[in-house]
Amino acid sequence: PPSAPGEPAPPPPPLQYSLLLQHLVGDKRQPRVWDPAALGGIPCPPKSEEQKMVERVMESCPFKAALACGGGFVLGGAFGIFTAGIDTNVGFDPKDPYRTPTAKEVLKDMGQRGISYAKNFAIVGAMFSCTECVVESYRGKSDWKNSVISGCITGGAIGFRAGLKAGVIGCGGFAAFSAAVDYYLR
Repeated sequence: PPSAPGEPAPPPPPLQYSLLLQHLVGDKRQPRVWDPAALGGIPCPPKSEEQKMVERVMESCPFKAALACGGGFVLGGAFGIFTAGIDTNVGFDPKDPYRTPTAKEVLKDMGQRGISYAKNFAIVGAMFSCTECVVESYRGKSDWKNSVISGCITGGAIGFRAGLKAGVIGCGGFAAFSAAVDYYLR
């Protein structure tokens, strides 16, 4: 009711909690346009179709598998050459233990061991990458569990060639290693 002249106006009704919630999170909430420039960021132009296509290719399973295979090949080759370079049994002849191996023999062994390690690392990298991609596609999530599951599958498959016990140990070991690497990288 209106107040009489000379009387003070009545206080406004108290704000109700439910009305406040409707304006903050309810149906009456006004959506805001996300603008990075308003937050102090650099505004980015929208991506072109070529950029979107390149992103799709780089996020695809075949690309990830090829990248892991190539990276494993290079890393394995370097590891093999390094281990052959510090191995004291290179060119060792049990019939003549005092014979010094020639540089040609050492380089040949380094090349053979480098190629052997490179192939093994490439296979393991491709296996892990493929299984991680399949697990991620199946689960529909990208989290640490994918790498642990993929590590178990890959380690189990590699170890299973030596028997069931080796497969279980390989599964656990590779899963733990994958979890540690994922924890460190994220």
